Amino acid sequence: MRKDGRKPNELRPIKIERDYLKYAEGSVLVEFGNTKVICAVSVQDGVPPFLKGKGQGWITAEYSMLPRAGQTRNIRESVAGRIGGRTHEIQRMIGRAMRTALDLTKVGERTFWVDCDVLQADGGTRTASITGAFVALADAVIKLYNEGILNSTPIKDFVAAVSVGIVGDEVLLDLNFEEDSSAKVDMNVVATGQGMISEIQAMGEENTFTKEQFDKMFALAMGGIKQLVELQRSFFEIKGGIWFRKDIKQARLE
Repeated sequence: MRKDGRKPNELRPIKIERDYLKYAEGSVLVEFGNTKVICAVSVQDGVPPFLKGKGQGWITAEYSMLPRAGQTRNIRESVAGRIGGRTHEIQRMIGRAMRTALDLTKVGERTFWVDCDVLQADGGTRTASITGAFVALADAVIKLYNEGILNSTPIKDFVAAVSVGIVGDEVLLDLNFEEDSSAKVDMNVVATGQGMISEIQAMGEENTFTKEQFDKMFALAMGGIKQLVELQRSFFEIKGGIWFRKDIKQARLE
């Protein structure tokens, strides 16, 4: 039994609240336990120079943490004058995950900006960001369809993410900060609703791990992602390949 009472294969309580911001085309507040992230999607005409004239869209992500999101105050990266390596890594990961969710050849030359701002960090901020951002992105696409800007909702599949790791000698799902900071091995998995893998980040913290341990971590992660996708699915209805919003403000996984 873990310190917070969870079983090794148990997710933290998860909550997604949609339409959290008034003006964004899609937005959610996502909570993984004590980790809280606002995910907002904005849509702008135009694409980066390397895509101009190709008739397809683009998705890019930005990620940041409030100065007091963690246990001690961090200096804002805008004040520091540069974006840190960890921030670059996470926002690229979010962008890659969202690009697996959407058929960008069917949205025209538009850019979807995915902004993930961490209000409170207790481990798993990148996985919470990806899981919440998908709901915000799908809502943004549906909004464009409802307004007649798109003639379809070219969402390919659900996408969610979760962390897993080896703490002590035990494989644990969805690590909080205390578990993550003491983990021998840390792994993040991004996958679709159909169980297709988008990305795996796995590293030993001055430790190595076996194929058997990797398989166990991966199996736990995919089980967690399946639950997260079911939570995402509660917000949508799909008829004839067209995605529609259900009249649901929030959903929880206790």
